[in-house]
Amino acid sequence: MRVVFMGTPDIAATCLKKVIADGFEIVGVYTQPDRPKGRGMKMVFSPVKEVAIAHGIPVFQPENFRADEDVDALRELKPDIIAVVAYGRILPQRVLDIPACGCINIHASLLPQYRGSAPYQWAVLDGCKETGVSAQHMVREMDAGDVIDVAKTCIGENETAGELLDRLAVLGAELLSSVLKRAASGDECCGCKQRAEDVTFAPMLDKSMCPIDWNKPAQAVHNQVRGLHPWPVATMELQGKKFKVHATRIAEGSGEPGEVLGLTKTGLKIACGEGAVEIISLQAEGGKRMAAPDYFRGHPLET
Repeated sequence: MRVVFMGTPDIAATCLKKVIADGFEIVGVYTQPDRPKGRGMKMVFSPVKEVAIAHGIPVFQPENFRADEDVDALRELKPDIIAVVAYGRILPQRVLDIPACGCINIHASLLPQYRGSAPYQWAVLDGCKETGVSAQHMVREMDAGDVIDVAKTCIGENETAGELLDRLAVLGAELLSSVLKRAASGDECCGCKQRAEDVTFAPMLDKSMCPIDWNKPAQAVHNQVRGLHPWPVATMELQGKKFKVHATRIAEGSGEPGEVLGLTKTGLKIACGEGAVEIISLQAEGGKRMAAPDYFRGHPLET
């Protein structure tokens, strides 16, 4: 079975490695164009492109599929199936129609929950106890295809979105490989339609979400810190300085929202609208990430 793989970030690279290791015939890899990155604005390959090059797989990087020649190039690969994982591009219908077995997408949520670009982050932000990955048949509408199968996992009480993604990548790789094996054996991989009444959305994150509102309950603040890590990262101001907040824990204590309750051996305790959180790790503006007790030893708090 001839497979074309489409993806860009680390989760997609993990899935690509798995299908290569499992012996599937990958006839082409599509990923987003190289982008400048870092202070030097050096052109950087996507994680998926690096994997493809390492295995000698042809790489294609169209900006989109509006040009006929890009669609023709894909058609010439004669894919039986297209596997898509966080490609970052919407596929037009004429691309979806190319493979005989259709296009399969691995999405980092339990569909129909959290359709969109930031599914696992919003699961953490909303305080969900469980999430997972879904394999779906791709249709023109975003994340609206029939669901072939899912793999579930619990979300740890202190787990960040970034940590969760690492685990979802492994789950997604296993699920994709399983679905491709079924397709290769002649299984039509029939899916279940998504219930419209259960649909929720996961819009893109942005930096306007970063400032912590200490009037919120401690659990909501903790979820915010976890869900916005590693990007765009929750922020706070303390004694005229701005900080990124990398890690927190729910703590005992109460006080006026935003009141500093004290410095412990493990962190800085701050009161919320209900309860308190302990800031475990933070980063002063222009500084590096540090454990809170270490930072405040060198920068004593005023009473």
